[in-house]
Amino acid sequence: MFHNKQYKIAKLPCNMQGNFYSRGSALVIAIFVIIVMSLLGAALVKMMESSQENVVYEVLGTRAYAAAQTGVQWQLGKLFPIGSPARACSDVSQIPPPIELAKGFEGCRIVSPIKCSDFSHQGVIYYTVTSTGQCDLDGESTSRVIEVEARSIQ
Repeated sequence: MFHNKQYKIAKLPCNMQGNFYSRGSALVIAIFVIIVMSLLGAALVKMMESSQENVVYEVLGTRAYAAAQTGVQWQLGKLFPIGSPARACSDVSQIPPPIELAKGFEGCRIVSPIKCSDFSHQGVIYYTVTSTGQCDLDGESTSRVIEVEARSIQ
């Protein structure tokens, strides 16, 4: 019933072995992966540049805020001298703020004049002091404005 006949399996030609389309698709996949990785790399570089710019603006803004705060503190020190009664804004508005700020504030300044207004109500003087700090670095400029209200103690 069963014959012991051996069958010979014919070999395919060399270029027909395996999947005929596998070599072409590997090239397409490789090109696709290279393009996708290039786009991801370019996006990452753009995000890093944007992040660095944001850090610069944040540092400049913080320094400008501190410069404005220095202006307010300076003006309040002139309005309320230690051991003396409170003065009127008109008495201290002629005194310019300091030009040189502490180390670390290079490129920053207190925008002059510091605005000061006051009014009296029932023997109490109310003050509004507004100071602007500005920092410049390589053509980039940032400024912050601080307004403080104070009153004399009678």
